[in-house]
Amino acid sequence: MFSKILVAIDGSGMSGQALQTAIEEARVWKAALHVIYVVETGLFSSLPMDNTWEIMLSMLEKEGGKAIAEAKNQADIKGVLITPHLKQGHAGNEIVKAAEDTGADIVIVGSHGKSNVDRLLLGSVSSFVVSNCPVAVLVVRS
Repeated sequence: MFSKILVAIDGSGMSGQALQTAIEEARVWKAALHVIYVVETGLFSSLPMDNTWEIMLSMLEKEGGKAIAEAKNQADIKGVLITPHLKQGHAGNEIVKAAEDTGADIVIVGSHGKSNVDRLLLGSVSSFVVSNCPVAVLVVRS
């Protein structure tokens, strides 16, 4: 039923559950699994570009790299290969764009991410993806 699956991760427990669901679906359907981590740069757009901004961005990218490496380890255990995507921008927009670019049949996201503050400031990423994605979206709840 699915040949390409995209799962969004952010290092939170909920995205870990979404990842486990995506790995299992990829294993069952023998589907290609794409994993996306988005460094949310919208919060920093009003800050002047200086060394502090670059250090923060570097730290966030490093965190994303670690999350993708952990996702790869978990997928390897189940015999599933992943294609990683580390992006910058608005998480919802980047997830929807990645779904289109990869030709995903389904996008899997957690019902909420790392922080309730992010939800207040940015709106719910999962709600944005459900509303704007051209393919099916599976929202994993706790």
